[in-house]
Amino acid sequence: QAAWCEFPSRVLLVLTSQRGVQMYESDGSTMVFWHALDVPEHPAAHSVFARGIAAAGGRFVCVGTSSGAVLVFDIPPKGTNVTLSGILEQHRDPITDIAAEQGQAPDGAGDLVTADDSGTLCLWSTGEEFTLLGKIPGSGCTCSSVTLWNGIVAAGYGNGQIRLWEAGSGQIRAQVSAHARWIYALDLAPLTGKLLSGAEDSFVHVWQLSRNPDTADIEIQHCHAECVTDTQVCGARFCDPAGDTFAVTGYDLSEILCY
Repeated sequence: QAAWCEFPSRVLLVLTSQRGVQMYESDGSTMVFWHALDVPEHPAAHSVFARGIAAAGGRFVCVGTSSGAVLVFDIPPKGTNVTLSGILEQHRDPITDIAAEQGQAPDGAGDLVTADDSGTLCLWSTGEEFTLLGKIPGSGCTCSSVTLWNGIVAAGYGNGQIRLWEAGSGQIRAQVSAHARWIYALDLAPLTGKLLSGAEDSFVHVWQLSRNPDTADIEIQHCHAECVTDTQVCGARFCDPAGDTFAVTGYDLSEILCY
């Protein structure tokens, strides 16, 4: 995976692979940091990889691993003195995705969420110490992608469902059978609360997340569907903070389609 991690004084390009974690200056010109993953004595037992990237707390980069551990790197305002400041060990299955709060978290709500292959979600509060606020048990179906906005956790699953949770209490608020096949990508437009989902069924959907002003209930509304013919969609991202444009790609596709 690859992701830009934005901090108050710098932007880093973070890459994950089967070898480890690489961090570059945002233009890719200089490697700032390299962290190798521990390879087991019997490599055939299970593959080793890093997956899931998020900037958190204004100074940390969190990266998931195949062992279920989340590595927390402390990023200096400038220079290459990146340090591994902690390891979060609450997951038993490989990490699939990590998301940080992209809006304004309500009081008591977590600002970081981690997801794994079993569908388990962990809600964290970041700071000098990372605090586990709650754990949402998996239902045996992989949570492939997760986002976090205004205290709303939106998670996409291998069975094509999107589920919405409260980041404070861990309570489920909505469940949508969004796709016929595995969801591979979720993205969120922080200015508007639009949610983008892309899946193996060749469809890309745009949804609107909101809170009811009277009841504070989480609501989801379907806005748009786009079929990318004969393409298993594996990547989908908004191109601007308001969610007015998005880009999509698929397996064996050398193009990026913009809408």
